Amino acid sequence: MLIFALDAGNRGFAEALARDLDTVLSPHEDRRFEDGEAKLRPLVDPRGSDAYVVHGLHGGPDDSPHDKLARLLMFIATLREHGARRVTAVVPYLAYARKDRQTKPFDPVSQRCVAQLIEAVGTAQIIVLEVHNPAAFQNAFRIPTIHLDARHALDAAVDATVGQGPLVIASPDTGGAKRAQLWREDLEARLERPVGFAMVDKRRSAGLVSGTPIVAGDVTGATVLLFDDLVATGETLQRAALALRAAGARSVVACAAHGLFVGTAGHRLIDGAIDQVFVTDSVPAFRLPEEARAMVTTVSCTPLFARAIRDSHASWGR
Repeated sequence: MLIFALDAGNRGFAEALARDLDTVLSPHEDRRFEDGEAKLRPLVDPRGSDAYVVHGLHGGPDDSPHDKLARLLMFIATLREHGARRVTAVVPYLAYARKDRQTKPFDPVSQRCVAQLIEAVGTAQIIVLEVHNPAAFQNAFRIPTIHLDARHALDAAVDATVGQGPLVIASPDTGGAKRAQLWREDLEARLERPVGFAMVDKRRSAGLVSGTPIVAGDVTGATVLLFDDLVATGETLQRAALALRAAGARSVVACAAHGLFVGTAGHRLIDGAIDQVFVTDSVPAFRLPEEARAMVTTVSCTPLFARAIRDSHASWGR
């Protein structure tokens, strides 16, 4: 097994993953030219290997999502050209997963375009964490996909937070209802007590969020786990948290797989509507302002990836 990590900005994630797998990262050359071009090559012979390339496609701090996608594609192609028998893309955050369908005339389906590019360079399979719509993600790819659910990483972190009072899992919009329902079912079985469900109305068009903030479900006196796939500007979570508070929630704990924290996200999180935020380490929190760091807890998702890679490698060639 060979494991390569292309993103220096999130190298800690890859190193933790390698430790979980009882191995070390394989070396590679990463040469940057003055005009912005790059050269990446493995410094070990990949011939006949089962190779895993760890590379999140979030923007920054050094490269855009487009740059990172190009680097991933070229490195996978290079491994295949030099004889790697199987290459798996390990992508903690998949860019363009939110654009998985056409909602306006002449819209792109960007997730499908990304899938076609990843497939075209000879990628054998892809492993990702909590995409916007798992069904659309699976349908976009024609290679095997492994989708990891962030709720399994968040479970232990929230256990100490929920207490013994009423507990509700809430989705900030209708699109995330299934995600929240699955976590509700898991928690109810594991905690052996009732867990409620709620949903907040939201509509987005041309980047603007609209819709009356109506809460469907009883949250009176409850600790509410507000569960979403990512935190971008924080507007969706802030808006939902305010609606849940108005509906009688005792506290609101925001939980998300990916913490992008772009724009004014840090200021939105500390406005008092949200008590605490849990995110995984799929994206380094380099954009989070200092004043918001105290309320954000990062949990590791590397055990989920390590288990998936270990199982994949064990089954390879059977």
